[in-house]
Amino acid sequence: MDHAAALTEQNRLLAELVHDRAPDAAVPTCPGWTLQQLVRHVGRGDRWAATIVRTGEFVDPREVPGGKPGDDVTGWLRESPRTLLDAVAETGPDVPVWTFLGPRPAAWWIRRRLHESTVHRADAALALGEAYAIDAAVAADGVSETLALTAERPPAEAPPLPAGTVLHLHATDDGLGEAGEWMVRGTDDGGVAWEHGHGKGAAAVRGPAADLLLAVHRRIPASAVQVLGDAAVFDTWLARTVF
Repeated sequence: MDHAAALTEQNRLLAELVHDRAPDAAVPTCPGWTLQQLVRHVGRGDRWAATIVRTGEFVDPREVPGGKPGDDVTGWLRESPRTLLDAVAETGPDVPVWTFLGPRPAAWWIRRRLHESTVHRADAALALGEAYAIDAAVAADGVSETLALTAERPPAEAPPLPAGTVLHLHATDDGLGEAGEWMVRGTDDGGVAWEHGHGKGAAAVRGPAADLLLAVHRRIPASAVQVLGDAAVFDTWLARTVF
């Protein structure tokens, strides 16, 4: 997948969605936020990642150059992915830089910012009562990235899945193949491991990739997707994977 192109597209769609909308509109899926705060979070986040890539080190988001929009808010938002893409090109996509998971190649931030944008565009669409559409392959990649981030978190006292318990996620879109199925397993140390594949689990969650993406991020209720088997397994997963 071309994560850079997808990031640019998601940003364009978000900018079109929020253009000329009331900045003080509430965003229910981000309690306490307004649309203005959501837009600032996304645009500043891209610039924050760009600054990290250029310096290789953590920086305070409040000190990011250009981190506040001026009068042209949507124009500022539209420019945000380019700051990151230019930084990665200048630094080198394979050069290790700071991330909250430890050093990763600079290009890691492009995929991270892509899926930050996909979910926050859904937040804006839900807040404004607009339909949310996303390419199935992009949504499926977002599910994979979410599982990868979860698997890299330190083991928890209250793990998302009991050791040996399997949660199967299955996107019903045509053409995704193995990229649209995930087997997630609780590990003995309280963590999780996952892989693409088909198999039986204690619970299976089925739906379009877009709905799976929004469900695992708690943007839509679990009842919006089909849950087979032990529904409590998925409910526990959702309750214990809040970032």
